[in-house]
Amino acid sequence: MTERPVALVTGAAHGQGRATSLALAREGYDIVALDVAAPLSYPGYPMGTSGELESLCAACEELGGASLAAIADVRDDGAVSAAVDSAIERFERLDVLFNNAGICAYGLAHELTEDEWDTMLDINLKGPWIVARRVIPHMIAAGRGVIVNNSSVAGLRGMGRLSHYSASKWGLTGLTKSWAIELAPHGIRVVAIHPTGVDTPLNDGIAALEGMTALEIAERSAGNLLAVPWIEPEDVAQAVVYLVGDGARYITGSSLVLDAGLLTR
Repeated sequence: MTERPVALVTGAAHGQGRATSLALAREGYDIVALDVAAPLSYPGYPMGTSGELESLCAACEELGGASLAAIADVRDDGAVSAAVDSAIERFERLDVLFNNAGICAYGLAHELTEDEWDTMLDINLKGPWIVARRVIPHMIAAGRGVIVNNSSVAGLRGMGRLSHYSASKWGLTGLTKSWAIELAPHGIRVVAIHPTGVDTPLNDGIAALEGMTALEIAERSAGNLLAVPWIEPEDVAQAVVYLVGDGARYITGSSLVLDAGLLTR
């Protein structure tokens, strides 16, 4: 068994997942980087690629650790199970799960198709459950572990034209609190983070679909109290590093809000 702690990060190829993988690698973690690495018909903007996943793993290894790339759709239990099995075979442990993979898209509630609703909920809510249910038994066996679920400010308030997204993120908040209760006897902590808009490739994808610039999207949907249109992926990464560390050893079932003051408005 490796002596280094091991973190599984979903949606790892770019954006918040990539930044967090690198931040954890700098903290001495070996990284299991999981990503769908393929186009999705909905919402229609580019996802991470296998090339980005490979370059992430190379960058993690340059920081002195080991890495494992896993291509899997978080909705696919078979693929996720195989990825977790590969991680355990390689490292014999999983100490951290960052449930980060997710999508976002706009649409009025009464105009959404059933497929759009299902896809949003399947990726953003069912996906984290699928990954966690495969990771948790290994954490229980070890008597330790931390799960960080990447929710959103939309998981703490309603947002117009984002009803399906907001529903998925509120659901993830509920999962966080419920898992914290279930897993505390096994020494496993579960927390959620709630970022405002983050400067990632997702912004450009949504902007293209909306016929707007990424800055216009940020200003329309966020309205942060601090004078920034969005926060950086590295801000999310540092929050995760803190939450999985010993300094947060008594934090579980809680939410850490990274909203640049949005919810104070």
